[in-house]
Formats: sequence, structure tokens, C-alpha cells
Amino acid sequence: EVQLVESGGGLVQAGGSLRLSCKASGFTFGDYAIGWFRQAPGKEREGVSCIRSRDGSTYYVDSVKGRFTISSDNAKNTVYLQMNSLEPEDTAVYYCVADRRAPYFWPLLRQVANHWGQGTQVTVSA
Repeated sequence: EVQLVESGGGLVQAGGSLRLSCKASGFTFGDYAIGWFRQAPGKEREGVSCIRSRDGSTYYVDSVKGRFTISSDNAKNTVYLQMNSLEPEDTAVYYCVADRRAPYFWPLLRQVANHWGQGTQVTVSA
């Protein structure tokens, strides 16, 4: 059974940092792109970032480049999203997602990605 278990969300002031974690199980970790989508109230779901540990390829949406860093720990089957310089616009529910397609497909997968976590709330106050 595939499981994606997120942790690390919370409330932070603008300019602050949070680190999200996603522990994966039930599939071959290195063969999947694993990362994050987010959805804010009244907005479409958006692909934020992903990493495929087999080759280290990554994807970042333009709005988080230079502020967010994704990494993976293969020994722990865990992906991390370090979020720095957070802005109120980053407020959303963040979902850990795993998909067999390459990272460059990430922004197209918001309705069709293979596996989804339960989501964790990130709130950034002004």
C-alpha cells in the first residue's frame, strides 16, 4: 500500500521559514518524482516542487525559486521542502505527491498524479 505522510506545516510570520517532510512507503522511492502541490482557498492547485532521487532532477515553480529547496534522503525514504523567506501568498494546504513521470511534467499533474498525501496547512501571516 502506498503511503505519503506529511509533517512540518504550521503558522509562521512573513520572512520566516518552515520545513515540510514527506515519508514515502509502498513503492520504489528512486523511481518516482516526489514533491509538493499546494492549494489556497479559491485558487487552483499548483505544482510547487519535486525531486526524482534516481537522477537528482528537480522542478520548481517560478514563484518559489531562490526561496524553497527540495531534497531527499534515500535511506529514510523521505523528501524535504525547506521554505525560506515565506510570504503570505505561500499560505495554502501543501500536499505530498508521488508520480512516475519525469519532473518536467510536474505542473501538468495537478489532477492526475499517481499518489497524494493527506495535506498539511501552511499559514504565513503578514
